Amino acid sequence: MGWTQRQYSKGDIDRAGRALVTLAKDDPARELAITVVDNWRACHSYPLQIIKMTLFRRAKKIYNQALIAQRLKRRPSIEIKLRDNPQMKLSQMQDIGGCRAVLQNVSEVKKLVSTYKTYHAKSPKNRSSWDGSDDFDYISRPKEDGYRSVHLIFRFQSPSAERAVFNGQRIEIQIRSKLQHVWATAVETAQIFTGQALKSKVKNASQDWLRFFALTSSAFAHREKAPVVPGTPKDKTILVNELRAIVGRANIMDSLRGWNDAIHYLEDADMANAHQFLLVLDPNKNTLRVTQFSKESVTAAQRAYERAEKDTENDPTIQVVLVSVESVDALRKAYPNYYVDTRDFIKAVQKEIQA
Repeated sequence: MGWTQRQYSKGDIDRAGRALVTLAKDDPARELAITVVDNWRACHSYPLQIIKMTLFRRAKKIYNQALIAQRLKRRPSIEIKLRDNPQMKLSQMQDIGGCRAVLQNVSEVKKLVSTYKTYHAKSPKNRSSWDGSDDFDYISRPKEDGYRSVHLIFRFQSPSAERAVFNGQRIEIQIRSKLQHVWATAVETAQIFTGQALKSKVKNASQDWLRFFALTSSAFAHREKAPVVPGTPKDKTILVNELRAIVGRANIMDSLRGWNDAIHYLEDADMANAHQFLLVLDPNKNTLRVTQFSKESVTAAQRAYERAEKDTENDPTIQVVLVSVESVDALRKAYPNYYVDTRDFIKAVQKEIQA
């Protein structure tokens, strides 16, 4: 299996990242910048695969139905992150390659994180090193928008001369509970269909939607016996009453329900042996197209990903992502936002407001 290697200097990569957010879309220089950015993104594939495999083994020992997925960051998401963080260099972005483990509860999340801490203490110079930092524990310290999860940032290291070309590549692991997962994917679904910047650092969204997600996250935190979101009531009764008020005056729940029935699926007939999936969600046409690729087709999958992004660049509402999961059945569970499936989130919210 051939893996893409870096073809440009770190300086070239950083300049391309800045060009991505400053040049007009019809500027020929931007096309060259995209080529550099796409190569930099693609060369995270091998380190991501190795780190994902370790995550898979460790998570399954804790919860044998743990959901494991991996993805390369969408180019529009890279652009938004660079725009939101003007001082950030593309070569230092930590989550271009990312994998995720979804476990049953917070206790299992902590247990999995603990396995990495223990291993790091014993082998600080292991093949793919984690710095041991807790700076990205958003369960103990939730973000103000309600996001809760644990992020571990790795630097890939290999003693192999053949694989040393990937040394230093940063890969992010997200570890979250089922409740945190349904919340995070519901936010992504709402962002797609409302067109509101619910996830951007520069929030440009309805206050009702923003407050709704902050309150629901805190309600879930109460259930998980974890710290609540800053700026939301610590008293559960007060929190639920405010949540009920928003649900009562806004059209949020009806919107979440309505989106579930809107999408038509365009999938390959046989996806039993698929390893990677290219998802193209078009909320304007209410379609989700899923194209599958085998293990031997990593390069073809990456090329198709880049082509689909280029073809849809002028319509920011279309969502394109290349992902890998262990089975077709896990695809919908790992990415319910692409399948526009908010049913588990709706059930979790109803459980809180009807208590």
